[in-house]
Amino acid sequence: MSLSTIRIVLVEPAGPLNLGSVARVMKNFGLSQLFLVSPQCDRRSEEAVLMAVHAHAILENAQVVNTIPEALQGCHFAIATIGREYSGQLPLESPTDALPSLFTASDQPVALIFGREDRGLSNEEINYAQKLIYIPTNPEYPSLNLATAVAICCYELSEIAQINLIENKPIPETAPAELREIYYQELETLLLNIGYLYPHTAARRMEKFRHLYNRANLQTNEVTMLLGILRQVEWAIKNSQNIEPK
Repeated sequence: MSLSTIRIVLVEPAGPLNLGSVARVMKNFGLSQLFLVSPQCDRRSEEAVLMAVHAHAILENAQVVNTIPEALQGCHFAIATIGREYSGQLPLESPTDALPSLFTASDQPVALIFGREDRGLSNEEINYAQKLIYIPTNPEYPSLNLATAVAICCYELSEIAQINLIENKPIPETAPAELREIYYQELETLLLNIGYLYPHTAARRMEKFRHLYNRANLQTNEVTMLLGILRQVEWAIKNSQNIEPK
């Protein structure tokens, strides 16, 4: 997989200078797929184009969408970035440790998600990712500029791509996001039906299940196997009266 299949996803970017700078660093390190989720500024503004320098084509070709799921449409894997305290279940990883996961055996797109300049991503938005990146900084001034965070990650991606090319490393095939989402939906339905989940607490409980499976970095055949178990359980419940005890 090449850098050209990696999407840089910016959620509600507000600063045109930041937007132009992001486009520039993407071009510096060989990335080209920019997705903007409900942008709060004009990517074609004079400030953005000026900061992009020779990368204005990345701004012009950026995909503008309304939601993160739209930006992740067709993606095989997604990593989110965070710059604040986090009490969720996903472990915080450095870019060096987490970003190799974006290089999969599949030719489907993958995504790296960055939050808003002022408050980052919500916990709900983080749930769309399978890994979570935290860039260590000076605790006396931990806040990173958006374009700087993107630059650090783009540099790491470029380095990983070069190492993989030189060493010809085998790349595992992780389960695509769409298949995992099918599994999560069917799991939630089953757990509601058997009374393990209650409607008013289902979202919070399912968040824990998502984190558990995301940490496992499941492969396609493993998710398919889990789906098969769910569907067999559903069939058994539906036909329980017709099944003779062994």
